[in-house]
Amino acid sequence: NLTLCFTAASIYVHGTSSTSLLHMTVAESLQRSVERWPDREAMAFLQDGVRKTFAQFQQDVDQAAAGLLALGMKKGDRLGMWGPNTYEWVLFQFATAKAGIILVAVNPAYQVQEVEFALQKVGCKAVVCPTQFKTLNYCDMLRKICPEIETSSPGDIKSSRLPELRSVIVLDSRQPGMLHFEDVMQAGGSQHMQQLQDLQKKISFDDPINIQFTSGTTGAPKGATLSHHNIINNSYFIGRRLGYHWRPHTRVCVPVPLYHCFGSVGGGISMAVHGISTVFPSRGYDGKANLAAIESERCTFIYGTPTMYVDMLNQPDLTKYDLSSVEGGIMAGSPCPQELVKKVFSD
Repeated sequence: NLTLCFTAASIYVHGTSSTSLLHMTVAESLQRSVERWPDREAMAFLQDGVRKTFAQFQQDVDQAAAGLLALGMKKGDRLGMWGPNTYEWVLFQFATAKAGIILVAVNPAYQVQEVEFALQKVGCKAVVCPTQFKTLNYCDMLRKICPEIETSSPGDIKSSRLPELRSVIVLDSRQPGMLHFEDVMQAGGSQHMQQLQDLQKKISFDDPINIQFTSGTTGAPKGATLSHHNIINNSYFIGRRLGYHWRPHTRVCVPVPLYHCFGSVGGGISMAVHGISTVFPSRGYDGKANLAAIESERCTFIYGTPTMYVDMLNQPDLTKYDLSSVEGGIMAGSPCPQELVKKVFSD
């Protein structure tokens, strides 16, 4: 039996279960894994050559979170994360969570009109992005939306079309009117670190942490707000279903995009909740890179949409890769044909 309970502050659908929900924030979840496995590899971004242990990652998270506070961002502000699968995406996912800032996941394929709509809809105070990805130059696109950036002081943008935007943080280049990633990482001093620690007493697991845009293909995107409680328990039960909680050490190949919950929750948050190691083969999807990553990193699980599995199975040199480490995975995102599932098991 399910019961709907609601107050002015919260709404829950609940019923009896033999498994309790986790009542913790993302920062608390990461801290728990850092204490248990400080030297375990938390993530590897193979295309960029980045590897971080849990302890190293937490140190970066604290520095980034303090930097955001130094920029004047406050609990409840929104930060748009716009780009492909990179270390900085996961870093800001956890840094915003620790600082009480709401991460807005922006599709890396968005065009000018779409990104303007998304940033304006939720009132982003900051945007983090690389200079470009594939054929899209993000900095040029932002300048089209906010020509005022060119003459603004970094961190003090005043835009007529995006009135709440103050900062654009570029990951890999210096641009007029924009901050560089390293500026943020170096901005937080001891007072901001103390501010960050004091904030932990004020952040609840029911606080919003993430806005995901969701819609059919013909409608305008709708922002769905998720809490710490939402995504912590989503990843918790993903891991329980796959056996992460009892397996000695799991390494998961994550080719799915971080801007979607499949990547950010199934990958990033599950890393913190279950202490798994996540392997990101490439910035954008690359079937050969996935197979090479499974072999070289000895991945035990793999995530993917049905089309991703079809692509990997159809690689002409599939048999040359040693995939014997794989124990299971997730196929999701669209209907999964029975024949495809059988082929994944057999091949």
